[in-house]
Amino acid sequence: MVRERIAAAARRGGRDPAAVTVVAVTKTLPVADVLAAAAAGQTEFGENRVQEAQVKVAALPGATWHLVGRLQTNKARDAAGLFGLIHSLDRFELAVALDRAGRALGRPCRALIQVNSAANPGQGGVAPAALDDFVEKMTGLTYLHICGLMALGPHPAGADEVREAFRRTRAAFERLAPRMGERFGILSLGMSEDFETAVEEGSSMVRIGTALFGPRERP
Repeated sequence: MVRERIAAAARRGGRDPAAVTVVAVTKTLPVADVLAAAAAGQTEFGENRVQEAQVKVAALPGATWHLVGRLQTNKARDAAGLFGLIHSLDRFELAVALDRAGRALGRPCRALIQVNSAANPGQGGVAPAALDDFVEKMTGLTYLHICGLMALGPHPAGADEVREAFRRTRAAFERLAPRMGERFGILSLGMSEDFETAVEEGSSMVRIGTALFGPRERP
């Protein structure tokens, strides 16, 4: 059902549905659910916390793992070792820590810059107007590869506000892409409540938990 909805949204946006990657967000779910999703063909998984991810990555090392939650600087080395892509790069000290972690591991650390396109003080992220300066500061960090942008939709918000925030992020992505090079190709927008709008507005990666697995049980 989720992939059918993505395909329909992509067609509405004049896009190829195959250009949209689904990251299945498995936070709080048991390993058994992750393995079941993998058996059904899912290959990309997202977690919010380094500690919870460690057990799941060990159980399914062949998958591509994404860190979709906020990352503390002191967890940068652990995160770089576990995740193929970190979605929440939002400050320069974290960029330095990830570059250092990549150097220690002997391979680049891949990350997306989180953009606060909704100007929401409760969300992390770099303001769109500050992106150029942020990117410039990271020029010498050779073990940190910036692969695109990520943004959260505003919440609570109406559909028009969500769409406008995604459009602002896409505009920032298109503006930066020529200077960032070939590896800068991911626009990560959209979660369970707004992924169809995100796909219509150009998202190449959606982070979906509830729409795939159902509501989480509250502790």
